[in-house]
Amino acid sequence: MNNESPPLALVLGGTGRTGSLLADRLARRGVTPRTAARSGAAVRFDWDDPATHRGALAGVDRLYLVTPTLRVRYAAQVAAFLDLAESEGVRHVSYLSVHHAEQAPAGVDIAAVEADLASRHGLTHTVLRAAWVMQNFVDGHIPLVDGVFTVPSGGGREAFVDAADIAAVAAETLLDPAGHAGAVYSLTGPQALTFDEAADTLASVSGQAVAYRDIDQETWISGALAAGVPAEYAVMLRWLTGSVITGHGATPTPDIEKVTGRPATTFRAFAERDAHAWTTITPEPK
Repeated sequence: MNNESPPLALVLGGTGRTGSLLADRLARRGVTPRTAARSGAAVRFDWDDPATHRGALAGVDRLYLVTPTLRVRYAAQVAAFLDLAESEGVRHVSYLSVHHAEQAPAGVDIAAVEADLASRHGLTHTVLRAAWVMQNFVDGHIPLVDGVFTVPSGGGREAFVDAADIAAVAAETLLDPAGHAGAVYSLTGPQALTFDEAADTLASVSGQAVAYRDIDQETWISGALAAGVPAEYAVMLRWLTGSVITGHGATPTPDIEKVTGRPATTFRAFAERDAHAWTTITPEPK
């Protein structure tokens, strides 16, 4: 008789777009998820409150790592947490990174965390480099104002990826850490679309007028900062939008199908699945 407890995975960002979906997948596949966030999760976790870290790690042997949001400098903070994680028995980390992380501007710590993980001998790791997430169109990250999305793109393309596909790949890496140790996966959708094409798809699915308007990059960034985005994050916004503008946005890769055994979700399938978000759209007051 096997009385061993199932593996326990700590899911940072456990109430977020990928973390909540990942927790459900792990639970169905025999790994116990422990969601962690500042509120609303199984345990409280705050990057700025180290007192919340040790308890979150108790009994955990694998970790889904999501770094602090809306920041660019966090490598030292993450390194200290990983030191603690190793000492508490974590043996594998799956890190949610960003597509083309190796091209991140100086002063942005995405690649530094990847390098830190690669240098550690007490644990294995997998890197998940995600493209722009499709859910940006439904959760306010790209606001729809009077039926129009406004983002600087210069007509460039991006292979938008479904958060559910990111969660599916993350689940596989946490279910079989040895099988994915050292892997770097570039996670994209199956098509590289312009923002115009994305808006047309959303309009077709919702039956509502949804359009796209390009905008000067610096004007858009200034508006984001005025809306409350931290000033230090401007360099990240400039890089992410600049990649699309210069024609270096994400292009489709086979990694999601390679890991999960099924094709990546198309933008239309995502829009149809989340149609409720579009059929309930009401214009923002002027």
